[in-house]
Amino acid sequence: MTREIIHTDNAPAAIGPYSQAVRVGQLVFTAGQLGIDPHTGQLVEGVEAQTHQAMRNLQAILQAAGSDLSHVVKTTIFVADLNDFATINTAYGSYFEGAPPARSTVQVARLPLDARVEIEMVAVVP
Repeated sequence: MTREIIHTDNAPAAIGPYSQAVRVGQLVFTAGQLGIDPHTGQLVEGVEAQTHQAMRNLQAILQAAGSDLSHVVKTTIFVADLNDFATINTAYGSYFEGAPPARSTVQVARLPLDARVEIEMVAVVP
């Protein structure tokens, strides 16, 4: 199978040696997305705003790969503080109607740019 690198200007450029996403066959694997505004290059303020921005970034990446949030099968959420879980969960959940994808949530010691949340996804391309 061919490995295709996915890139869109509608999501932040990679801040390291990685791709926004990689498509292999009908699967898309995104890199973790922070709440960085792709137009300003700045991390937005607050955990709720960061969650929404990360989700918008992921939407743009999935769209560039030929998919969307309705085709996500697995997400992983990395949080700086599990005390933010309820806020993150509410913001994240607003993007999925019906049956949401499988998900793991993990507290980590630190995220790039001192972000509060980072989200990655695996989706199917219909």
